[in-house]
Amino acid sequence: MPGEQPRQAGLIKLNTNESPYDPSPAVLSAIASLPGSSLRLYPDPESATLRQAFADINHLEPEQVFLGNGSDEVIAHVFQALLSHNKPVCFPDVSYSFYPVWCELYDLQHECVPLASDFTVDINAYPDDNGGIIIPNPNAPTGILMELNAIGELLETNSNSVVVIDEAYIDFGGESAVGLIDQYDNLLVVQTVSKSRALAGLRVGVAMGHRDLIEGLERLKNSFNSYPLDVLAQKATLASLKDVQYFEESCAKVIASRDRLSAALQAIGFIVLPSKANFIFASHPGHDAKVLFDGLREKNILVRYFDKPRTRDYLRISIGTDEQCNSLVEAFRELLAD
Repeated sequence: MPGEQPRQAGLIKLNTNESPYDPSPAVLSAIASLPGSSLRLYPDPESATLRQAFADINHLEPEQVFLGNGSDEVIAHVFQALLSHNKPVCFPDVSYSFYPVWCELYDLQHECVPLASDFTVDINAYPDDNGGIIIPNPNAPTGILMELNAIGELLETNSNSVVVIDEAYIDFGGESAVGLIDQYDNLLVVQTVSKSRALAGLRVGVAMGHRDLIEGLERLKNSFNSYPLDVLAQKATLASLKDVQYFEESCAKVIASRDRLSAALQAIGFIVLPSKANFIFASHPGHDAKVLFDGLREKNILVRYFDKPRTRDYLRISIGTDEQCNSLVEAFRELLAD
């Protein structure tokens, strides 16, 4: 389920991993400069200019790039078009909650592979005989990063399966697996502009991989929706990709705030998993996570709580501005004192 999107004013919203900062000013300029005629015409169904831009920054060819209406749509296409209906699709037991939903929707068997006791991905636990593997990296909701050498090993040992690396949060301290695409024809990397580029409201996702994988996604897309990206989304995303300095500065601010928040929570007794995302996963040994979650809600601060066996002791907290993070820490101090 999506995070709560409240309509009341005055809430500190740290529950949906959105950017605390506005997108690049170049994005707003690009939208404002669009002539009215561009809205009465259909958008480019191939998003050719934007595909080329993604290809250029990732040292790929346009034929290795697929675009969709947010990474959720892109991944849904992946489940339907590229993953096997005869063998179980594998993903971590603590992972993105929509993976099993898509398996059910497209009548796919699936197997949840347990994370190690420290919440890291155990690549040796994945069965050789599978219908595909999908892993978020950094993982959600833990924020823990899997290194590229482990991804390479996973690709080697599963050469007959499509391996999908879901990189929604890769820009906050990780190294993308895109650089492995030319070595492995079974690798598909999925990214989004929602988080690090502050464009969650435009819904643009991208998959990158071997031409054959991209062709399969294109065939599925064109069978029912030739125009997944509207004119505004294409122009605005292109402007964001061009403003490299703003992008890097925004990511750096989030990373710095994440590290400060992690240290502040550890100082008051929390256990914080090592995160390379724009959120942290934190637990307090002496306090029930659900009680803390409810207490924050009463103080007008929203975080996420997942009532599952392995996660019910933790809260997932999106990184906000430093002012918001400071308010969160103060609220925790009050709750812990009570």
